[in-house]
Amino acid sequence: MERLNSKVALITGGASGLGKAIAQRLVSEGARVVITDIQAELGVAAASELGCDYLSQDVTDETRWTELMCEVKRRHGGLHVLVNNAGILGSMAAISPEDTPLAEWRKIFSVNVEGVFLGCRAAIPIIHAAGGGSIINISSVAGLLATPYATAYGASKAAVRQLTKSVAQHCAERRLNIRCNSVHPGIVRTPLWNEQASESAHRRGVAVEVLLEEAAAAVPLGDFTESRDIAAAVAFLASDESRHVTGGKLVVDGGIVHCDTYQVGSARRQ
Repeated sequence: MERLNSKVALITGGASGLGKAIAQRLVSEGARVVITDIQAELGVAAASELGCDYLSQDVTDETRWTELMCEVKRRHGGLHVLVNNAGILGSMAAISPEDTPLAEWRKIFSVNVEGVFLGCRAAIPIIHAAGGGSIINISSVAGLLATPYATAYGASKAAVRQLTKSVAQHCAERRLNIRCNSVHPGIVRTPLWNEQASESAHRRGVAVEVLLEEAAAAVPLGDFTESRDIAAAVAFLASDESRHVTGGKLVVDGGIVHCDTYQVGSARRQ
């Protein structure tokens, strides 16, 4: 099934992890895909593997967003889908509301919130000019639950959710034919998450396998969310099948939010 034929999609943070899985799914659905990332070597390799374009980008660079939109338009004639996927977890060294350094807070918000804002702002005119489309912001279940063990990260992902609703209403009121929705992954074992899990296990003085077992047990369906699950959700929101869905949040987490359980390297929340 190729639901995205004739659509051009841009995915930030597309060199690895969730971004790469999303790019792979959109390519398989017929989209012409551009991935961006600060990891040039991984980005070039991923683009070659998937059959898409790679462009270097730091999502916190305002000027680069303008250049990027011009380059995408030059190469592909326009843009129909933006997936704001790039994000960081931050350090596990100081994560509580008492211990989080201001510099760490600002670093996380710069990427996870300002990067998404800049992407939405830059993409709205070019998507509208192309006849409309979809903006998909990757948030997290951490933006829907209390995260005293990842204070800045959780707050940043909550901000992404609120921004998504504002962008959706703005575009709807102005009849721009642009939908904006957020996707909220649960515990996905990307390379970034695995790295943080190892760090957290070390700080707790337990084997990483113990932490992984605890985390999996916190998921009502009994196992981690997979990258392909998130990619499928994004493909739906990118397609015309979701033409009347905007301002929404699509939670893909194995039941964590609705069953009120959550754990990432600390005591189980229940």
